[in-house]
Amino acid sequence: MPMERVQLGSQGLEVSRLGLGCMGMSDFYSGRDEQAAIRTLERAVDAGITLFDTADVYGPFTNEELVGRALRPYRKQVVIATKFGQVRAPDGTFLGINGRPEYVREACDASLRRLGIEAIDLYFLHRVDPQVPIEETVGAMARLVEAGKVRYLGLSEAAPETIRRAHRVHPLTALQTEYSLWSRDPEPEILPTVRALGIGFVAYSPLGRGFLTGRFRSPDDLPPDDARRRHPRFQGENFARNLELVRAVEAVAQELGATPAQVALAWVLAQGKDIVPIPGTKRVAYLEENLGALDLNLSEAVRARLEAAFPLDAAKGLRYPDMRSVNR
Repeated sequence: MPMERVQLGSQGLEVSRLGLGCMGMSDFYSGRDEQAAIRTLERAVDAGITLFDTADVYGPFTNEELVGRALRPYRKQVVIATKFGQVRAPDGTFLGINGRPEYVREACDASLRRLGIEAIDLYFLHRVDPQVPIEETVGAMARLVEAGKVRYLGLSEAAPETIRRAHRVHPLTALQTEYSLWSRDPEPEILPTVRALGIGFVAYSPLGRGFLTGRFRSPDDLPPDDARRRHPRFQGENFARNLELVRAVEAVAQELGATPAQVALAWVLAQGKDIVPIPGTKRVAYLEENLGALDLNLSEAVRARLEAAFPLDAAKGLRYPDMRSVNR
């Protein structure tokens, strides 16, 4: 059965009901296997996934090259989303956030070269630069659309008023923000804002960076070079408390004959067809598991049970070691 397609935003972009986050294929999570990543990308296309998410900062730079090379034979079938604004040196050092108009053009041209494409389908500002009015950054992004270098625009981790101001400059197709059972922060203000404006929502880390799958029972399960070791939710007492939350997902999964990952992902899918989750993986086996969530229909009672176990402030610890760059 073909994968369902949905409208992302109100500017005409159509994508698969489920996307694929590509970050972990090149950065932050331990283990690199380019051939395994390419097999995962090819299997995703075969399964009907059309939305593939990368960023210049992943690698840095190498993830765009990988995604562009692997998807080149399927270019007409896929929607390639990439992001700019977080700046890293070639050695991986973070250099800050840059939303200046001249950098917007420079970053876009560099991404086009690495991806090997003529136009970016969906171009996100990865983080809002507090030193540059959002109108200036989005104005420069709009000029990329006029020049034919970009098709649709989006923001990532932006606050409601920033979204409204940006949308007045040029219609936004999507907002990308973390959203899962343990990161329900968008619900009070951000989701109502984008829905009122006709902006789609791309949910990254819908499995809580893997925590909600139940695969991690101790911080020691993470390899020494895994960036999640620096995230507060994966540390010490926070880890232990969050593991208790995962037991609610595991209980539902056992009752439904599914995996915890499928339950967590099915919950995000059930929040509305204007929300497109992009679970990330570099392995075909986990991709297949995630695809199984599309066939898992959670009853209203099960959803209510999960939401009761995961109220807005349920997860212990901040989403990032430094939250200053998000929701502004």
